[in-house]
Amino acid sequence: MALVFQWLVKIATALIVLCVLSVLLIYYLASRSLPEYTATAEVRGLQAPLEIVRDNANVPHILATTDQDAFFALGYAHAQDRLWQMIVLRRTAQGRLSEVFGAATIETDTIMRRLDLYRLSVASVDAQTPATQSALEAYARGVNAQLAQINKGAQGRGAPELFVFNAPMAPWRPADSIAIGKLMAVQSTGHLKQEILRARMSLALPDAARLQDILPDAPGTGVASLPEYASLIPNAPRFAQVPAPISHPLSPFKMRGHAGASNAWAAAPTRSATGGTLLANDPHLALTAPSIWYLARMNLSTGAVIGATVPGMPVVLSGRSDALGWGVTTAYADDQDLHIEEVNPDNPDEYRSLDGFKPFDVRPSIINIKDADPITLTLRWTENGPVLPGSFENLRSITPAGHVVSVAFTALSPRDTSLSAAIGVMQSRTVAQAVDAAAAHIAPAQNLTLADRNTIAMKTIGALPRRDTGHQSQGRMPTLGWGKANRWDGRLPYTSNPGFVQPVGGILGNTNNKMVERPFPGHVSFSWGDTQRVQRWQRLMQARQVHTRDSFVEAQLDTVSFTARSLLPLIGAELWFTGEAAPDGTPARKRQRALTLLASWNGDMNEHLPEPLIYSHWVRALQDRLMRDELGPMASVFTHLEPLFIERVFRNIDGASIWCDVIQSAPKESCPDMARLALDDALLEIEERYSGALESLRWGDAHQAAQDHPTLGQVPLLRYFVNIRQSTSGGDNTLNRGLSRGTGNAPFQNVNGAGYRGVYDFADPDSSVFIMSTGQSGHFLSRHYDDMAQLWRRGEYILMSLDADLARAAAVGVTTLVPEVQ
Repeated sequence: MALVFQWLVKIATALIVLCVLSVLLIYYLASRSLPEYTATAEVRGLQAPLEIVRDNANVPHILATTDQDAFFALGYAHAQDRLWQMIVLRRTAQGRLSEVFGAATIETDTIMRRLDLYRLSVASVDAQTPATQSALEAYARGVNAQLAQINKGAQGRGAPELFVFNAPMAPWRPADSIAIGKLMAVQSTGHLKQEILRARMSLALPDAARLQDILPDAPGTGVASLPEYASLIPNAPRFAQVPAPISHPLSPFKMRGHAGASNAWAAAPTRSATGGTLLANDPHLALTAPSIWYLARMNLSTGAVIGATVPGMPVVLSGRSDALGWGVTTAYADDQDLHIEEVNPDNPDEYRSLDGFKPFDVRPSIINIKDADPITLTLRWTENGPVLPGSFENLRSITPAGHVVSVAFTALSPRDTSLSAAIGVMQSRTVAQAVDAAAAHIAPAQNLTLADRNTIAMKTIGALPRRDTGHQSQGRMPTLGWGKANRWDGRLPYTSNPGFVQPVGGILGNTNNKMVERPFPGHVSFSWGDTQRVQRWQRLMQARQVHTRDSFVEAQLDTVSFTARSLLPLIGAELWFTGEAAPDGTPARKRQRALTLLASWNGDMNEHLPEPLIYSHWVRALQDRLMRDELGPMASVFTHLEPLFIERVFRNIDGASIWCDVIQSAPKESCPDMARLALDDALLEIEERYSGALESLRWGDAHQAAQDHPTLGQVPLLRYFVNIRQSTSGGDNTLNRGLSRGTGNAPFQNVNGAGYRGVYDFADPDSSVFIMSTGQSGHFLSRHYDDMAQLWRRGEYILMSLDADLARAAAVGVTTLVPEVQ
């Protein structure tokens, strides 16, 4: 027995030692790919020596003598810190994820191949300006130089993920950067899904009034610039001027409501306390670890620039120079149309065109799949665009027999000059120059907010399709592809895109809200991204006669929900005071406690409060009760609160209160009845989900920012090292937007928000600030993987300075690159 025990001890000891050695080996291999920032390297493709000075936040300050070398160094830095992210973005655009991830990504690859983004990107290289082509080539050389350094120095394949996934890295090409831009266009628009949804709802709700309830047009005439402060506040004192943001995590097709969003606003010198212009921007995208954003500074011949880049693209998309600041918000322009194409019943290789049946443009495409046989797709295009599979968004459910669906999309241009436009804006010195440069932008449609030292402006950039006045659905639903009136006739002139320069009121901004009221076809869009945040923004902007950098920061971080403040008085109107106190422990008593809390709440979605949690569960339960009776399982499509729908119902606009009556029941239920029942539903769910008294609950426990690694985030054990979770304030409709997941066991988890925030002050440009939601490094063993995450959560920023000496003063490393001696 003693001998057996001795052997068991030896075996256990051996296993422990083996495990420790395995962990140490894994750590050693993974740590080999940690970049060394204090180094000197000889690289091919460089014109002159340069330095990459990394400040204490690991933001690279690229000090080069030529523009080509600056773009080279940016590519080098991107590949140092975000190589895996670049690999995945490129493979997504190419439709080649399944080569690495197997069958799980076949659906994503299939739709990306059908859109043919990468072939169109290759074709678009020749359409770029000579300066942009030079930048793309230099950037690609920089990426490839870092790949050569990885191979030369045995630097652990360049990223720890490459030990888990066998994804050979082909050399970077200029077309790869254009493809990533096109991929972002796919991520940033939701009109395709909106058309499908409206088609389904029109079938389920033949009453046009009820369809208008559930998919209403954004009300109002549009907001961009605000009126003069004095016209709103009579006799307001004037201060003297002081002299100067579905499916598989890798799919670019996000759930409804999860397409791109953002905030941007600017103040003219007349509305600035220091007499200089101000600009704030916080783009909203899916929260991931690492963030999609990467902070960088470059010396260019037109002046140094600093701000947010996307690894894989040689451009600062939101940032500033010493003379100009720029920011972007998703414009929600209607840049997609679905077409029902009739297939020739006598020849399935033909479809009906304006001149009768003609052959599809056909091309085979092979998808290689890890651990499985490859599949061959037949890509089909019509005159309107690529044919989509019936499985995509269940298109077959709205497609007649003998027909297929194609999509027209501005991003499917073989002469996409959007990257040239972005580089042109980055190199501009004035608002006027930037507006002119942005004329080349194609997709995604964006609202470009600008500020130089004296002028503020906003311009919608991107191709807006020219539609016929006789278009059958005005772009709202799929239409017959062979109908001439349903087809696009080129694009509207850039000069007709909405634009606002130096408004009289001195303030302009956008929260993805409706900007203009125009008749079709110059309408820009029927479906806008926001009707709520803009209300709070207007209040904050007009509450002060003059603004400062700090007041713009305060607005970015604001967590008061206009939606909660407007809906609670409506849905609780007959519930606040219900007579005698109910016995403790009864549903009525719980309801009274909840209503007592909500009655004194100001709508602040603060992470430490219980009221946001109660409110969110209540309105979620209420909307489900109202919709599910009429829509059945289709109600699950509406994963987030639809504020305009709730308001229409409780105000009985055009008879919308009919939604409150349960069709299957004999009694006639009223809206207060539904509100009361929904509150009981919510309180029951809260009791089941959370422990503790109602008053002790925290919104932040449910509203955790889930910044997950897209590929390692689901790996057991490893996910605890690569995923970043934080309690956060805000909500779906607050300026500090934290869009909830909407589905699953954690419906209020924060999954989409401001991964980047920047505020630029041109009275003192080097006092400008910015922050990102994770850290600069994509390597989970690096201290810079998440070193900005807590600052971001707490609403703190870091200085955004172009002062090279300041960067050197606390640098974490200086990389010197010198041309390779031939």
